Amino acid sequence: MTSSDSLDGTVALVTGGTSGLGAETARALADRGASLAIVGRDRKRGDDVLADLDGRNGDGWCEFYRADLSSQESVRRLADRFRERHDRLDVLVNNAGVTRDERRETVDGIESTFAINHLAPYLLTHELVDLLVESAPARVVTVSSGLHTRVELDFSDLLGEHDYSGLQAYGRSKLANVYFTYELADRLHGSGVVANAVDPGFVPSTSLAREASLRNRLLLGAFSKLPLPFKNDLQTGAETLIRAAVAPEFADVTGQYLEDGEVSASSEASLDEEARRRLWDVSAGFVGVSPDWDIER
Repeated sequence: MTSSDSLDGTVALVTGGTSGLGAETARALADRGASLAIVGRDRKRGDDVLADLDGRNGDGWCEFYRADLSSQESVRRLADRFRERHDRLDVLVNNAGVTRDERRETVDGIESTFAINHLAPYLLTHELVDLLVESAPARVVTVSSGLHTRVELDFSDLLGEHDYSGLQAYGRSKLANVYFTYELADRLHGSGVVANAVDPGFVPSTSLAREASLRNRLLLGAFSKLPLPFKNDLQTGAETLIRAAVAPEFADVTGQYLEDGEVSASSEASLDEEARRRLWDVSAGFVGVSPDWDIER
């Protein structure tokens, strides 16, 4: 996709859009004229991003929605507020994520990494799926990670109550993102909405580890300064998100895992259809919705 591809009239919602990959993705979409709804936790950061975007997208509009994605009530309120203002949604980018060294629970009593990284995208997409279908062709992009290849889901300890590791919890949440994407793509088949998972690569300049321990944040900072061949800057990392969200060549690509801007192979574990359907049903129970989403075609 080139900078000449116009996105005038395109409405995109980007979670985690006030910093890192989300903000970089939002800037790229705004440069092409898209109208943007940015989701984040910090009002000042949101206002700063809006000031930047307002000067980029011409006749398009920009909005900031303050939301705490660790709270299911907040996710539902976010969807309700968006629906009150808009009758279409062309692109949903589930980008927000977190990694934590110590196990924490959300206000809903769910391990926080799993809740924010997986359940929030699951619930937000559920609440907005009818707008996506009505706006079709539309796209759902969910940010995963190459770390999903190092884990498998343990349904007997899905929330890490007995054996918690921050890195393992993060990897499992990213595997859950891939499961969610593949199952969503199947369920949306024929609706005009495509769903893909993306791996932005190792991008140390994001705020992903903002809640890690001081020691680990310092280690990441030192690691990020090394000339590593697999390290991406924000622009390079965001390019795969942007291509999945709006590039014409991905208009009909669905149920895929994208890496380095192209379709790639996800882990062998991620191809377990029984596990992905089981996770879908379990996730529905966690957020209190029917697993049989009402998707009109």
